[in-house]
Parts: sequence; structure tokens; C-alpha cells
Amino acid sequence: MMKIVKIDFPTSLSSLEDIEDDNIDVFVELDDGYSYTIVVTTPKNLISMMESEGIEYNPALPPMVIVKKLTEENIKNALETYLENQAYWLKYYFLAGEINIELMNEMLRRIKMENDDLLG
Repeated sequence: MMKIVKIDFPTSLSSLEDIEDDNIDVFVELDDGYSYTIVVTTPKNLISMMESEGIEYNPALPPMVIVKKLTEENIKNALETYLENQAYWLKYYFLAGEINIELMNEMLRRIKMENDDLLG
């Protein structure tokens, strides 16, 4: 399994007003030499965002890692769970906002063709 080499916080955790109601960018460097930028948020922050927008749902956004409190330990523990299967979920979350619609549509076309072939 891959390992985290370093976690950096471009905004200091100590500068956050409420570690139970905020979100933060996190830079994660793995032992494969790649670095990933991930947004980590709290459940209360998701509710605060809905309230500030006057809506009763979370709008479509790139995926975020969710922790109860924004502490270094919670963030590290959460990120560790994203490392299985060659860091599949960490890479997925990182790439979610980067993959263009043409690539997604092509992947869906291929899956549909494979499924159609299987079904006869």
C-alpha cells in the first residue's frame, strides 16, 4: 500500500476560527513522488454552505474528504483510508474536477457498448 510522505496545509490549522465548521485545502505527497491537492471539510461546514446559499441540499461539487473536526490527526487518519488500491480514492478525488466531459462521455460510450455486447 502507498504511504503518505508529507501533508502540508497552505492555511495554518491554528488560523481557523472554528475547526468544526470550515474547510481547507490540503497538499498530500505520497511515496510514489506525486502530490495531490484535496479539500477537507466538516459536516457543519456543508450545512453552513447550504444555509449561506439558502438551499436545502449540497450542490454538485468536486468530492471532499469529510472529518468531524479539522485537526491534523483527523485529516491524516482520514487520508490514510484513501490509500488502498494504489491510492485509488485519493487520485479519484483529485482528478474529479479535472476530467473533461469528452473523456467522461467516451468512457460511458465504451461501457455502454460492452454492456450491450454482453446482453446480446
